Amino acid sequence: MHIACAQCGATNRVPPERRAEAPTCGRCSQELLPAEPVVLTDARIDAVLGRTELPVLIDIWAPWCGPCRSMAPHFAQSARTWQGQVLFAKLDSDENPQTSAKLGIRSIPTLALFVGGREVARQSGAMTAPQLDAWLRQALRA
Repeated sequence: MHIACAQCGATNRVPPERRAEAPTCGRCSQELLPAEPVVLTDARIDAVLGRTELPVLIDIWAPWCGPCRSMAPHFAQSARTWQGQVLFAKLDSDENPQTSAKLGIRSIPTLALFVGGREVARQSGAMTAPQLDAWLRQALRA
């Protein structure tokens, strides 16, 4: 299984049975599948989405957004629950306007689920961890 490092963009090969063993990047030694969401930028998002075989769930948010801030702990909790199965990531829409425009983001928070580099599901609005987990389970089955 290939996983792109969110820090340096390097593609790493990780055997599926070793995903739970906290694999690290061969180039920069950062954890590839951390228990906390990784931060994506305009510069790294294409590498991560295009070269990661795990599903990638992105929370598009902004620091001034109240619902975004209230959902953040729930998103982090779900990241721990799904560690090794789904890569959780955050994208600040204000700091990354190219990606926000490319994705057609109209409201925040917005969750976008990517599988094989393609968006397969999207949900706008804040959710609790149980709601997010249920939505993700359903989106992955579709």
